[in-house]
Amino acid sequence: MTRTEKVLIHGSTWAVAGTGLVYGWMRYFMHSDDPFSVVNHPWQPMALSWHVMAAPLLVFAMGLIAQDHIFARIKNEPPVPSRRSGLTGALLVVPMILSGYGLQVASEVLTRKILVGVHVVSSVMFILVYVVHVVLARQALKAAAESEAGQKSTPQAAPGVARTLERG
Repeated sequence: MTRTEKVLIHGSTWAVAGTGLVYGWMRYFMHSDDPFSVVNHPWQPMALSWHVMAAPLLVFAMGLIAQDHIFARIKNEPPVPSRRSGLTGALLVVPMILSGYGLQVASEVLTRKILVGVHVVSSVMFILVYVVHVVLARQALKAAAESEAGQKSTPQAAPGVARTLERG
């Protein structure tokens, strides 16, 4: 991935995750002292707005990396430790996005409850898998860099030179 793609995917993921967690906390774990209030915290509507506005950035970022980072690696590269977490994250994005958009248009109570459940479960799982994926990918890059550095620091003498050095 290019640096721009990394900044976009990481930034949008954390923006959506952060605003979603803040909204969820306000919506489901805080309680208003006012029995007539429809919100549990004064910033709850703003947190939801930020979440809804940040989500298209994540959708765009996922689409941007799909061709070169996801599909090409599945098809052309040998398996690596972060492959399973990457595929799991890519699959979890589908119900997360579809349920998020569904929540904006659904009006029937049962449908909304189902969509909330799907959205919360797939989103929390996505965040966890995303963290695992990033950690595994960084470990693999670090190991590859150390391996490459180790190969460069060990001088490889030509066979004739090595025999000369042994005699001398």
